[in-house]
Amino acid sequence: MPENPPGTPDPHSDGVRAGGDAAGTDATPGSPAASETRPRKAAATNPVGSWLKEIATVVVIAVVLSFLIKTFLFRAFYIPSESMVSTLEMDDRIFVNLLVPEPFALSRGDVVVFRDTKGWLPAVPETGAGNGPFSFIQDGLTFVGLLPDTSEQHLVKRIVGLPGDHVICCDDAGKLSVNGAAVDETYINDAEVPEVQPFDVVVPEGKVWVMGDNRNHSADSRAHQDTNGGFVDIADIEGKASVIAWPVNRWTVLDNYPDVFKNVPAAG
Repeated sequence: MPENPPGTPDPHSDGVRAGGDAAGTDATPGSPAASETRPRKAAATNPVGSWLKEIATVVVIAVVLSFLIKTFLFRAFYIPSESMVSTLEMDDRIFVNLLVPEPFALSRGDVVVFRDTKGWLPAVPETGAGNGPFSFIQDGLTFVGLLPDTSEQHLVKRIVGLPGDHVICCDDAGKLSVNGAAVDETYINDAEVPEVQPFDVVVPEGKVWVMGDNRNHSADSRAHQDTNGGFVDIADIEGKASVIAWPVNRWTVLDNYPDVFKNVPAAG
């Protein structure tokens, strides 16, 4: 069979030369093939618009995360009284762990924040919407949990008795006993000697007995035995106070003093 004349395509070829490319390297300038191989100009961008879009995305993500944290993990509160001195000072800002009492259980010594459903606090008159031209900013920060919520009545105390516990005040040394074991409450404010207010209670199911660390300045379970026996419903507990977040010089993780109650036997 005669060979193909020079320059004639081989009918048995795949159309791609060894070492060549599918676009073809023999295209002449100005041909359609040559124009397809030219690099295209990048689309025009708006740097300001792109920057604003990124900022908006970051803000939305931050707000959503803050809301989820406030709803399911932590919530901010501020301390308005001296009832927990020296553990908590007035105007401290704290973060409360919302995973206590559910799914994680309460322990003796936990500092807890609870709703005042029994009228321990004096009624606060309705003030309506926030005052000032920028009140909406404060409301927004409160909503996402970055500022403490002051619209509801809450209290903060330390749990001394769990359901079933027999709590008595006081023995000859002025100490509480829980289930027959005397406890040395090292968290009590040592600036004053606590006044003895006798009581003898057994904590019902679903409730706890709470007391302030600043014993002489705390209207706690002892002062409200005429209402619900002085007990706090576990259902009213918002969570366990875990961290002092503000002011900066008081940053600390709050302790529940397990050593104080380590010798207390189980209830019942």
